[in-house]
Amino acid sequence: MAKRMIRLPLNVAAPTSFEKTPEKKRRVAGYARVSTDLEEQESSYEAQLDYYTNYITHNSNWEFIGMYSDEGVTGTSTTKRDGFNHMINDALSGKLDLIITKSVSRFARNTVDTLETTRKLKAAGVEIYFEKENIWTLDPKNEMVLTIMSSLAQEESRSISENTAWGRRKQFSDGKFSVAYSRFLGYDRGEDGKMVINEEQAKIVKRIFTEFLMGYSYKAIAIHLTEEGIKTVTGKDKWWECTIKSILMNEKYKGDALLQKGYTEDFLTKKRAINMGNKEKYQKYYIAEDHDPIIPPEIF
Repeated sequence: MAKRMIRLPLNVAAPTSFEKTPEKKRRVAGYARVSTDLEEQESSYEAQLDYYTNYITHNSNWEFIGMYSDEGVTGTSTTKRDGFNHMINDALSGKLDLIITKSVSRFARNTVDTLETTRKLKAAGVEIYFEKENIWTLDPKNEMVLTIMSSLAQEESRSISENTAWGRRKQFSDGKFSVAYSRFLGYDRGEDGKMVINEEQAKIVKRIFTEFLMGYSYKAIAIHLTEEGIKTVTGKDKWWECTIKSILMNEKYKGDALLQKGYTEDFLTKKRAINMGNKEKYQKYYIAEDHDPIIPPEIF
């Protein structure tokens, strides 16, 4: 029996992505990320969540599975992005057909992470749609475009990192520095931005130095504070010997400040290194008598 060739009409509308239009609804999720907790970024984060929830639920061909998100997390690495990793695991386990996100830079700022993840999902039949760049990852023509855009996102991240580091070094050279007061025992931020002694917390600092001078080890001091129910600066019940050691070695308790003790080796991994003074651009700066001491210099 002779085979017949059927010619399709030329005016058939193309599907909205590279895949053929499925018979059942595609299971779709959105992904949102902001890298800082600044107020303007918080509004952007909420806007992304709201926008993609409405965007997906209003498409009659899609079934909205939910939103995955990471707030205040860098895009240069996927390691610490719980929302992202949860989404990828769900996609690879067959719970998702399509992931929609704002742009390549929101998905990842690391070229290797972007390409490896999209290829892994592609092999599992899961598509990603980058709305800003209009990239559907199941379309083979888009892989080159995705490679270029992810490289640009990574380069932008490198530039931001270098500019930030330069600004921090400039502050250090001017004798300016910031302190994470919520995690720094003994001091609060004063109205003029200077370090001001927190008298209640200072009692704990003085006790730590006193016990050390009496011959107690880091571990023994930590045990004493824990057993007596004294909270750490972050409100935890347990004290660790490394915390005791860092307090005893911190020059800020004698009123001085050593700046640029460490630096970021790699903007992608965010790996920190101790500054040994072997790099010209990572010069250390020491400010004597910057603020009121909790521990007299001679005791320190």
